[in-house]
Amino acid sequence: MNPPFSFEPFLLFSFLSIVLLVGVVLRANVRFFQRFLFPSCLIGGILGLILVHTPLVDLSASKLETFAYHFFNISFISVGLTRGENRKENPGRTRDFLKGPLWMALVQGVTFPLQAILGYLGVLFFAMFGLRLFPTFGFLLPLGFNEGPGQALSVGKVWEGFGFEYGATIGLTFATIGFFFSFFVGIPLVNWGIRKGYSTDAPKDLPQDFLTGILSKNGEKKSAGDLTMHSGNIDTIAFQAALVGLVYFLTYAFVKYFGRFLPPDAAKMFWGFFFFFGLGIALMTRSFMRMIGVEGLIDPGIQRRITGWSVDFLIVSTVTAIQILVVWKYIFPILAMALLTGILTTLVVLYLGKRIWSYNMERIAAIYGTVTGTVSCGLLLLRVLDPDFKTPVPVEIAVMNVFALPIVGGCTVLVNGPLWWNWSIGLTALVFAGIMAICLGLMKILRLWGSAKF
Repeated sequence: MNPPFSFEPFLLFSFLSIVLLVGVVLRANVRFFQRFLFPSCLIGGILGLILVHTPLVDLSASKLETFAYHFFNISFISVGLTRGENRKENPGRTRDFLKGPLWMALVQGVTFPLQAILGYLGVLFFAMFGLRLFPTFGFLLPLGFNEGPGQALSVGKVWEGFGFEYGATIGLTFATIGFFFSFFVGIPLVNWGIRKGYSTDAPKDLPQDFLTGILSKNGEKKSAGDLTMHSGNIDTIAFQAALVGLVYFLTYAFVKYFGRFLPPDAAKMFWGFFFFFGLGIALMTRSFMRMIGVEGLIDPGIQRRITGWSVDFLIVSTVTAIQILVVWKYIFPILAMALLTGILTTLVVLYLGKRIWSYNMERIAAIYGTVTGTVSCGLLLLRVLDPDFKTPVPVEIAVMNVFALPIVGGCTVLVNGPLWWNWSIGLTALVFAGIMAICLGLMKILRLWGSAKF
């Protein structure tokens, strides 16, 4: 019997939900996943990847990529809508408070160009042996490692329109390998720091709730947010989600309208930056609501839950969307570039992290997770060292995004230079080298790079 309505989108959502729930169960019961703090979304994504390559599940990669693309956009919009907490800082500590976020932002300004240059060299290396890769193949490395699966998918998908076959899948693969570095290297790294006594507040044993990923029945429960709407009128979650939907529509209208005034190739690239425009319009929407005195209707707690929800489903869908046959076709360049990039990124973060003024291990953990996975990975590694968030580093990693936005945003635009401005790959890599040199120079000038502490 044929159903009277199309169930396809919701069945896809149901499949992602099922593998995510299985990921939760596996994290709660398998010591291996607990040891390396694998998030349930990544476990579920790997399970989904296995299932879609069997006759049991018939899902196309393009549909999964579409889901991931929209979840990615939603996560940025909800971040833009989230009101910041009012903090009263001691004026005498403001300068010191800003040093940590600035240092982490500059580390991103070093690692992003480094990863792009390694990708460029990788393309040259394999060309010497007759393997011709798309010119920007290697630039998916920093997008996958430094920015995460959303950007790698979004930009890779747009590049497919320029002739980069399977760009989205290759970008997602780099991002997934980055996650493996974040956990398989990051967790042993922070454990080494604890054993050596380099951490400030690290506990001897992690709480069971943190290991299993499920709060105990009798444990302390934290509030997910506050009601800003009367339930007799509209549910608060519905209102918060509707704000996201409003911004999504405004962003869509903006990208589609202004794309008409651009050359066709540039208009295609515009869609790859939907997340960025969404973030900007969300910030403007919040500012407008503040101006008319209704910003209090936005609940930061629930908006953070929307962000977390969308990121979890983003990771599940992106890992599931990887096409094994495509990865196998490019297995040697993917593995060679990713492994070299992961190793050198680890060494650079360690080298710079040993040479800061305080909280060395905490800041190393936070930025390492960020430049190999996502900010969420950085916070997860940080929680191993600072489970109660007593150090200033959790706040610093949030403030870091303000400093990092022009650096990482500029680098994200720059990877498109060969397609937008017809730059050579070599010239683009040279500009990346210049950015890396400037960021290293700023570390020295601003005294964010001193002698080694361990």
